[in-house]
Amino acid sequence: MLKLVDSGARSNLPFSPAFIAGDLMFVSGQASVDPDTGAIIPGSFEEEMRRSIENLSAILKAGGLSLDHVVNVKSYVASEADLALYNRIYPEYFSQPTPSRSTIVGVLGTKLKFELDCVAYAGATRQQAVRV
Repeated sequence: MLKLVDSGARSNLPFSPAFIAGDLMFVSGQASVDPDTGAIIPGSFEEEMRRSIENLSAILKAGGLSLDHVVNVKSYVASEADLALYNRIYPEYFSQPTPSRSTIVGVLGTKLKFELDCVAYAGATRQQAVRV
């Protein structure tokens, strides 16, 4: 069954917050935006990263999941100078074992400092994963 998750955080752009397809939830890119209006909220790198992850978390919650269900993250960091801070903040939200991850630098233009999207698994949390 395919389910639309259309709450938690909104965007003014033409995309849905998330879809659940079977046991997988695919969450669209989340940035530093007001979760009700979708308006960009500029700030420091840390402020934008935290707001983006909080928006991601709100969408996951709307779909019945949490950050612990996230198995893959794609992050977009505007400036290479922010990578050290990114790697310090990241484990505050994504505990061990951390999701698989890709980080792309220098692709956001001038309006955003950070964005991320994810895939989450409804069947279990990462902490319940069987090691192979």
